[in-house]
Amino acid sequence: MAVPHWLLTSVLLLLPFVTQVSAQQQGCSVNNSKPMVYENNPPGYVVTTIRVEPGFTVMIDPASPDAGFFTIQGSELQLIRGVDYEKDTLLLVYLTCRSAAGQSNSLEILVTILNVNDNSPVFKHMNLTKVVPEDTKVNATIVARQDLSARDADLDTIFYELTTIEPDTDSYFAIKGVNNPEIYLQKALDYDKFNWTTLVLYARDRPVRSTNITNTATATINIFITQADTKPPWFLPCTFINADNSICISSPYTGRVNISEMTTEPLILEPGPIYAIDPDYTLNEKIVYRIVGGDTDNVFSVDADTGNLTMNKAATSPDSYLLQVMATQVNNIQKYSIVSVEIKVISKSDYPPYFESTIYNGTTFVGLAPRSFVFQAGNPSTPLMITAVDGDFPNKVNPNIKYYIRNSTDFIATKDGLILTNTMLKSPGAVTIEAVGKDMVSLQEASTVVVVEVILAAAVTSSDKIYTAQDMAILGGTLAALLLIALVFLGVMIIKRYGKPVKYLIRRKSSKEIPGGYQNRSFKQDDHPEVSTKQHEMSENGSVQSVAHVLEQPAFSLPSSNTEGIDSLPRVSIVSTVTFDQEEKKEEAEEEAEHEKELKVILKTGRHVEDDGYKAVWFKTDIDPDAGGSVEVIEYNAADGDDDSDEDLQNEEEKEDEEEKEDEEEKEDEEEEEEDYDKDDHHRGL
Repeated sequence: MAVPHWLLTSVLLLLPFVTQVSAQQQGCSVNNSKPMVYENNPPGYVVTTIRVEPGFTVMIDPASPDAGFFTIQGSELQLIRGVDYEKDTLLLVYLTCRSAAGQSNSLEILVTILNVNDNSPVFKHMNLTKVVPEDTKVNATIVARQDLSARDADLDTIFYELTTIEPDTDSYFAIKGVNNPEIYLQKALDYDKFNWTTLVLYARDRPVRSTNITNTATATINIFITQADTKPPWFLPCTFINADNSICISSPYTGRVNISEMTTEPLILEPGPIYAIDPDYTLNEKIVYRIVGGDTDNVFSVDADTGNLTMNKAATSPDSYLLQVMATQVNNIQKYSIVSVEIKVISKSDYPPYFESTIYNGTTFVGLAPRSFVFQAGNPSTPLMITAVDGDFPNKVNPNIKYYIRNSTDFIATKDGLILTNTMLKSPGAVTIEAVGKDMVSLQEASTVVVVEVILAAAVTSSDKIYTAQDMAILGGTLAALLLIALVFLGVMIIKRYGKPVKYLIRRKSSKEIPGGYQNRSFKQDDHPEVSTKQHEMSENGSVQSVAHVLEQPAFSLPSSNTEGIDSLPRVSIVSTVTFDQEEKKEEAEEEAEHEKELKVILKTGRHVEDDGYKAVWFKTDIDPDAGGSVEVIEYNAADGDDDSDEDLQNEEEKEDEEEKEDEEEKEDEEEEEEDYDKDDHHRGL
């Protein structure tokens, strides 16, 4: 039984006195009158040792508060059963010592019970279930502290830890602290990611990383998430743009109507009819539709409940309509989405497209690379092509038809109707596919059957060898490279053979085209034609003599045995080359002479009868002594000019003289070059 606190207090006050009395009594004594014992002791545990003098006996006083816990075995005071700290913390027992003469005294033994960590924490609720709405605010309390606190009979401090069983849900819930088990929402919930999870709360009487013996208790909390109205409507079909599928973007709708024609049926749209859903599918709120833009002429209307698009009147304009259709939740108008609907106004199609052949037969081979041709059966050199015709066109060729394969992914069709392989075929056999030709304007379509025979490549003979598009591309590149090399070689040969004549023609043309040159155009018609004629004859004679002189040089003589080859093409080529070399040397000599010679002005004083007042000025070297008239030489010296007006006049005359000289020299050079070039061409022609 537990000792009352008042009794323990009085015992502690009387303890010195009892010790003194026991010390005075020599009949009985104990080694330790205040022993300490751990709880959960085994029966027979020795509390203390008793010493008894001869003639004395010792016994347990039955009136002791805790006499039922003890027994005396010989000289030992023992516990007859285990003690529990949670029930008894102190035990008090009295020992009576008697002598044969009848004397007696009492010994008091106070036993302190020590605590042992032998109890685990205990939760008030071992299993809890909580329903949490999806739109619960972050930091809101999910489970209160009083529902999760654990108790420990050992009165130890409890340490808590929260974990989750379901993957990817551990970041949503947390506890307030290591000693506070209150659970709160740490991250916004998403019903589409998970709608339930299980949490496990641990309670320990020692810290997590403690090396001491730790007792642990667990509590399970089941969290069920209910969906909330958090998303606006989605138009279908739509495409998810994020990994958690929380955002879905819909594509615009397209349709066609005939101009000046009204239909009472709902319009056929691509990729499907107008339809929206509530992505909060467990709530599935009702959705209504309406046109909010683009219908300027009130041509169309949409059914509020079904979303079917119909016509109010015929469209009279060929312009397309771009409608804006809104889908709204009935319970919350702020939850809405808008999609665009393009209606194209087209001319009426009286005839749908069709295939002239109901079945096409083709051949391909095992092991060909993807995008290889399927060839016509029996003609392995001609690719298989399907063609749909349309009676709405004069030549029955509809450029708006697009081809595709409907029931197979092993083959594809190009926009021109060619059938290609879409994968490498690995086994022979016959494959039946359905090819479709669709008018992308009127949305009318036709279909046909294509039977492709897949055969082994070894069955192809040398005459039936198939060349793929890659082979043809390689061949074309090789031919182009060879053609480029040939053109470069031809250009080099032309430059070597005809380089100088071409340069002369280009230079002559450019000199004529340069505006503002040094030609004195006012003197093109010379009043002395005899002078120009003589100069021209002299230039011609000079050119002929130079050519003849070159031909007579010993360096160019040929053996007598080859006399008949003297007039052949090699001699002409040599003469032409020598002539051009002499011309270049002549030009260089003239340029050097022009820089070194002194200019002397010659004034011709003779006048023509037909042109009174005419005076001509030439350089001294250009005077023809047979021209007639008196000539006066004027020596120019800048130091002798005293009159400013005379100097200005003289400067002007000098400028005119220089220009006339340059014009005459340039003209003579051009005539000589032209004559030499004509002669060279004449020799080459021969």
